[in-house]
Amino acid sequence: MLSIVKSMSLQGLDGYLIEVQVDVSAGMPSWQIVGLPDAGIKESMERVRTAIKNSNFEFQSRKIVINLAPANTRKEGSFFDLPIAVGILMNFGQIRKRRIRKYSIYRRVIT
Repeated sequence: MLSIVKSMSLQGLDGYLIEVQVDVSAGMPSWQIVGLPDAGIKESMERVRTAIKNSNFEFQSRKIVINLAPANTRKEGSFFDLPIAVGILMNFGQIRKRRIRKYSIYRRVIT
């Protein structure tokens, strides 16, 4: 089943809409992120898994494929951890899809 969470990415002062497409299926437990992610996004697996468990949600061992669309826009940092976690929880049936459809989820980092 595919869950789509709307998010955004910043390049300079311009914002771009990004779709975080999460597919969770049966099979050998694995985690793959595609769609031009940088190293920080590829490392999100442990951050997201730990955050889900520590938020008292159940994390099931499954095959997880995450596509960050559009693929021609570079995605950087840990900004997508929250939309990825929400997409996974939607697939696990722990968050209702109809509540998320009308929102864009973006984690703002203040430095």
